[in-house]
Amino acid sequence: MIRSMLYATDLGLYAPYVMQHALALARTFKAELSVVHAVEPMGLFAESVLQSYLDEKALNEWQSQGLSTVMATIEQRVLDSFREELGDGAQDLQLIHSVRVIQGDPCEVILDQLRKLSVDLLIVGSHSHATAAATPLGRTAARVLQLSPVPVYLVPSLQRQRSDDV
Repeated sequence: MIRSMLYATDLGLYAPYVMQHALALARTFKAELSVVHAVEPMGLFAESVLQSYLDEKALNEWQSQGLSTVMATIEQRVLDSFREELGDGAQDLQLIHSVRVIQGDPCEVILDQLRKLSVDLLIVGSHSHATAAATPLGRTAARVLQLSPVPVYLVPSLQRQRSDDV
């Protein structure tokens, strides 16, 4: 029985399409739907650029408060994009139990959330970028499929699906 699901979104090109699958599954199974988006940690180059423009105090302040503000802003944008995408389907928005934006390696964040939330099903897209459609799976999707302790519902990208229909 599927009672809870996790939709891992990259907010990429195909995210609205994958979200429609996640919501349809939540409706069908009357399941709670949690959403997670992973933000990769800032690279060394970005950190060095910040260090060249900010003094130590400002940099420490940004790291402690700025990052949490950025994460909260991303979380709000995710919710806003869901509201915009759903339009009149506001009842579908009620299916979403929680939205989390977490900094870290996407695969590790997803696997960690699977364990913490004890979900029964993971929903992911196969790709985030149109240019990646030539390969069967994106890096994160492939890793999650290999390591997930729960069944994974993998949604193929639209471009891949259309080329198969021809």
